[in-house]
Amino acid sequence: MKGVRQKSPWLWIPSLYFAQGLPYVAVMMIAVILYKRMGLGNAEIALYTSWLYLPWVIKPLWSPFVDLAKTKRWWIVTMQSLIAVGFAGIAFFIPTTYYLQLTLAFFWLLAFSSATHDIAADGFYMLSLNTGEQSFFVGIRNTFYRFAMIFGQGILVAVAGFLEKSKNNIPLAWSITFFLLAGIFIALSLYHKAVLPKPTEDTPRGNLTPRELLRDFWKTFVSFFTKDDIGLILFFLLTYRLGEAQLLKLSSPFMLDPVSDGGLGLDTATVGVAYGTLGVAALLAGGILGGIVVSRDGFRKWIIPMALCLNLADLFYVFLAIFQPENILFITSCIVLEQLGYGFGFTAYTLFLISIANGTYKTAHYAIGTGFMALGMMLPGMIAGWLQETMGYTLFFWWVCLCTAPGIVAAFFVSRKIDPVFGKK
Repeated sequence: MKGVRQKSPWLWIPSLYFAQGLPYVAVMMIAVILYKRMGLGNAEIALYTSWLYLPWVIKPLWSPFVDLAKTKRWWIVTMQSLIAVGFAGIAFFIPTTYYLQLTLAFFWLLAFSSATHDIAADGFYMLSLNTGEQSFFVGIRNTFYRFAMIFGQGILVAVAGFLEKSKNNIPLAWSITFFLLAGIFIALSLYHKAVLPKPTEDTPRGNLTPRELLRDFWKTFVSFFTKDDIGLILFFLLTYRLGEAQLLKLSSPFMLDPVSDGGLGLDTATVGVAYGTLGVAALLAGGILGGIVVSRDGFRKWIIPMALCLNLADLFYVFLAIFQPENILFITSCIVLEQLGYGFGFTAYTLFLISIANGTYKTAHYAIGTGFMALGMMLPGMIAGWLQETMGYTLFFWWVCLCTAPGIVAAFFVSRKIDPVFGKK
């Protein structure tokens, strides 16, 4: 057992990973819907919200300092408090004239606090549990992280949609929703301050100076780029979701835009239920199915089918854009099938990330890999809104499908050259 545990893991692991997932969903998904409902154009929405990926892209650069200063426990409670401040700031400034500039500033605070919280929470998890407990609770932590996605992207968006109609005031509805998020994180920070254990290994690394830490970090960082087939690794990380990175930024605006503008004309609450709740549930189901088939038949057999499922499922949006159906059940079915394929295909990406991290610097290399994953979402997402406004929804979704080709090619070469479990052939 690691350290001295004062509280049962069941008291803090579910809430800790719910707290890890909720601000990420708010920054990446809820912000898109908020700005769409506030009347911002798709080009601006995609550009501004894609920039918010940056803290997750560069978080490996400051992760060593989370080890050096204070304890992981301190970082968790402090970051959750800052996240509450971020949500409250967004809520306060939504109804103001300069809402865009001011809410974006607090979204940046939210993003950096959330990325730092990720570092501290994952480190605390490893310090507080022994190896057997870590294995046992990995499914629990992932489940509650996904619950946060459903709660944020689904339930909260549906609540905002209900408030839009009942209050007949879009800024007020979203302000109330974000004040609710602030209240949740005030409660979470107080709760975790009370229940998080104090493992003896959770101490600042005072024996290392910042200079020594920088030297060790640089050595670790450079070692990532000396891996065999590093070119193929980076190609896979940056292109596997090239199409999906653009689709994710425009899927909610497409559903919310009126039919006359090429959208589906859905209201906010319907998007929360169809996309944020049922769609995310299908995403989870796809991920579970992916794990099952890989455990049975091996990664190499399934990587290409997974790449095809993830990428070809984007054709559902082409169909929706061409025909603009009015039947909510039919629209929801298309969303669910696309998300099922995405969840199934994303399993390959997750397992690839884990496999390339194997070696001496497992934790650091995994963090670097997730940084490239975020970069692969940020860069395509930044131009997605401009492309959509230039092309219209139908051509844009055809473009998204064309952008899936590099990811499928990358999966083909990975299947032939790299064994994600046992290393290079």
